[in-house]
Amino acid sequence: MYVPPRIVTNDDLSALVDTNDEWIRRRVGIAQRHIAVTETTADLAAKAARNALDSAGIDAASLDMILCATVSADYVSPNLACMVQKQLGALCPAYDINAACSAFLFLLETAAGYFARGKAKTILVVGAERMSRIVDWSDRGTCVIFGDGAGAAVLGAGDGYLDSVITVRGGDSVIKIPHHAGKSPFWDGNCEEPYIQMNGQETFKYAVNAMCGDIHTLFDRNGLTPDDIAWIVPHQANYRIIESAAKRSGIPQEKFYMNIERLGNTSSASIPMALDELSRAGKLTRGDKLILTAFGGGLANAACLLTW
Repeated sequence: MYVPPRIVTNDDLSALVDTNDEWIRRRVGIAQRHIAVTETTADLAAKAARNALDSAGIDAASLDMILCATVSADYVSPNLACMVQKQLGALCPAYDINAACSAFLFLLETAAGYFARGKAKTILVVGAERMSRIVDWSDRGTCVIFGDGAGAAVLGAGDGYLDSVITVRGGDSVIKIPHHAGKSPFWDGNCEEPYIQMNGQETFKYAVNAMCGDIHTLFDRNGLTPDDIAWIVPHQANYRIIESAAKRSGIPQEKFYMNIERLGNTSSASIPMALDELSRAGKLTRGDKLILTAFGGGLANAACLLTW
């Protein structure tokens, strides 16, 4: 993982909008977040990617593919993966997937397909977000939630990826990020500001239902119980969402890894960042079963079962 060095606390935000530390902690469980000052989304992604390559003991020339997840790329084109490829000095195919906060799990499923077909031996997957670029910093309901960062993993073919659930319910009524309106003299349609727009109550209900449903689908299909799972690694959107999902699912909350207090919601980067923290803290043992679960705009939710 990689996060930019600048830390923005809740007290810092109280100078921008009508909010305070107690309100933010109570509503979303965040105390601080990292915010990029000079680094681009591609910079964040490439630094996380280099850390992953170093951890795996391989160089960029060994990669057969680079897959990136983001909603906050620096350009519409070239895509983030192309810019990461350039910074790493790799020569392999590279492309993005946009499935909002669930996108890293979409990447794992995509990579599994390439491995199953024998089309790749080593794939770099990266979730990277500069959410500070697409947040309305005058909206206290959203600007307190998000942070910047990137997480990456080097994947190889094997038998550790066991099962997955991917669900999409298309629509923009709950979460959306409009594009820049453009300057077409012929456009008579709506022109919305290009910032995150979110219905908080509907997002909360959707997220809890999606997480619980996907987790139990994986349990049922694979004959598992909570005792069989070492960790559940959820998308770090909101402490209360994760807390509610744990209670409703009947799974001990201590099995849900959380770092949202320190890092905020980093969208598609949150799950790989959490995995890296678990790994580096020595909390993962070879053979551990993990469930990764995410939800976000689309509406798109996903979960997967894997063996570490």
